[in-house]
Amino acid sequence: MERAVGTVVRGLRGPIVHKGDDMVETVVQTILQAADAEKFEIKDRDIVTITESVVARAQGNYASLDQIAQDIKDKFQDHTLGLVFPILSRNRFANLLKGIARGAQKIVLLFSYPADEVGNHLISLDQLDKKSVNPWSQVLDEGEFRELFGYQKHPFTGIDYIDYYKSIVQEEGADLDIIFSNDPRTILDYTKHVLTCDIHNRKRTQAQIKAGGANLVYGLEDVLSKPVKGSGHNTLYGLLGSNRSTEESVKLFPEGGQEVVESIQAQIKERTGKTIEVMINGDGAFKDPVGQIWELADPIVSPAYTQGLEGTPSEIKLKYLADNNFAHLEGEELKTAVSDYIKNKDEDLVGSLESQGTTPRRLTDLIGSLADLTSGSGDKGTPFVYIQGYFDNFTD
Repeated sequence: MERAVGTVVRGLRGPIVHKGDDMVETVVQTILQAADAEKFEIKDRDIVTITESVVARAQGNYASLDQIAQDIKDKFQDHTLGLVFPILSRNRFANLLKGIARGAQKIVLLFSYPADEVGNHLISLDQLDKKSVNPWSQVLDEGEFRELFGYQKHPFTGIDYIDYYKSIVQEEGADLDIIFSNDPRTILDYTKHVLTCDIHNRKRTQAQIKAGGANLVYGLEDVLSKPVKGSGHNTLYGLLGSNRSTEESVKLFPEGGQEVVESIQAQIKERTGKTIEVMINGDGAFKDPVGQIWELADPIVSPAYTQGLEGTPSEIKLKYLADNNFAHLEGEELKTAVSDYIKNKDEDLVGSLESQGTTPRRLTDLIGSLADLTSGSGDKGTPFVYIQGYFDNFTD
């Protein structure tokens, strides 16, 4: 019988994970029980993804705001601290700001505008146009910004992030100045001691500030890159990828995930004889076309994955073949011609017309986005996603 189904994606329900839980055994048992209950066969090149948050929970990779404050004090002493390009997020940055302010005497907060790096808007582009403001050349202080644009609430959260962040810093007893500019070097007019808070552009931001004459530049990836007074840590990403846990703590991005994914792969091989691929995923790499927010607030989609997920897809556009190469064929002749073409396609299709529109992104970014959309971030209770047939094509 001809195969009728291609890729299948299942959200697997798992237990609520606590500190000290064996993540490898939890994932393996969840897969085996799901396969038995739903009567699906575990196959070579299946994929299981694990939400980063449950890995970090099992590791107990948390930090208190006092521990963040201590690292800030150790790094910046009593110098005025410039914070450059924070994202606008209660979950991602508000608690970090609280801990940072606790460790500083004075902060100069530099917002990009009209939006942050991931698309949260302070104001709209239309408002800029209406006021004839050029955000690439004009630097505004808080008073000038308010005079031009007034008080704006975020359409999703209902929060005025300028006031919200201001209140956080002031409640911690630190002095605060707020400025708006898209040139990170603007901060050097106020202080030479800088903590960059952006995510994906952080290396360029840091390079520009250093070249501009800063005395000291760190990024969020440098804060809690090592344990501080018993805290968790992340060697590569520090505070990047962290989330609010409680009012006085954050959950950090998982540390040492490579051992976890390789152990899961080995355990499934031992128990089933099949080699599956395994990855830990954070945020998906997609953008909301309505809200204009780029979902990826983690520093990377996948911090750990098995070797078979390295690289990018190499695919043919079926509709291009049907409309061009084989436009004169129909029915079984067309199917056979397309199948033969796929079987004999070049390994490297970069630049070929037949592959146009196939979006050659990294496999981990594509699969991580699929997993994030499947598991969600709310109450589905499916932190593990099992994917079958992802590497198959029309001929399989």
